[in-house]
Order: sequence, then C-alpha cells, then structure tokens
Amino acid sequence: MLVTRTKQTLTNTLQKLKQEAEKYGLVINQNKTKYMRHSRTQTYGKDMEIETEGMKIEEVNNVKYLGTIVTKDNLIEEEIKERIAAGNRAFFANKKIFQSKLISKKSKIKLYKALIRSVAIYGSECWVLTENIKQKLLVFERRILRRIFGPTRKADGEWRLKTNEELENVIK
Repeated sequence: MLVTRTKQTLTNTLQKLKQEAEKYGLVINQNKTKYMRHSRTQTYGKDMEIETEGMKIEEVNNVKYLGTIVTKDNLIEEEIKERIAAGNRAFFANKKIFQSKLISKKSKIKLYKALIRSVAIYGSECWVLTENIKQKLLVFERRILRRIFGPTRKADGEWRLKTNEELENVIK
C-alpha cells in the first residue's frame, strides 16, 4: 500500500517501486494494482488516470486492506455488511454443532462468542458506530441466537420465538 498526497508523488513512487522490484526479479502485476483517491472534501474532480512506464492503473471506490474494506468516502456500511455476511458464514459452517442437543447452552454460548461474534466484530475497534449500525449488529446477533437456541414452548403447547430480553438473559 502506498500513501501519497499528489498524483505526481504517486507516479514517482510507483516508478521507484517498480525499479527496486526489478532488482530482485519481481514484477508489479498491473491487473492487481489499483488506486483510490481520498479527500476530506467530496469534490474529487474528474477522474485521474495514472500511467507510468506503460502501466495504466485503475481507480477504485473501495479496497480490502488487511481484511477490512476501506472506501473513498470513509464510510463503514460496506464493512458492516461484509462482517455480518462473514458471521453468517461462520454460523452455517458450524450449524450442526449449534443445533446439537448434546451440547449444553453454556458451551454453545462460548462457541458463539469464539466462532461467530469474533468474526462479526473483527476490526470493530476503529468503527464509528451510528444508531443504525448498532441496530444492524444487534439484529444479526439476535437472529443467530434465535437459530442456536430455537423457539420456546408456551404452556398451551404452541411454539414462539424467544424475546430479546430472554436472549439477553441467556448470553448475559
């Protein structure tokens, strides 16, 4: 990852990188090399084309860096969607374990916190949470917990979903 302030500095840095890489027999892959402009103001102007030593570099609106999605607008909604999807994949990969009657609730809670919650909140230390994002994360957590612990049988024999308060009491 290269961080520069101007187009010219980026071009010069890419040229130096390419020269140093060639000394060691390495080649920069043009298909994998992208750039993203980021500014405090939302006025980016017209698209800039970066071309250096015969390489044309494509501009992108977001990039995945160290497992986290970074957008040019510095919004985390895309990252939250990706984290929730990863949490869902983690649940479905371990669905048989979570729905097993042989495993205690206490063990299921520990597994949930280790296998699903940790995946879903990876990188959350740097998130700026809005009420909307908090609500999305809470909905995800309750949906997964309802799948893990299943419905509750009422006195008349009918089944109902666990309430939010019941789920909070289960995971404390």
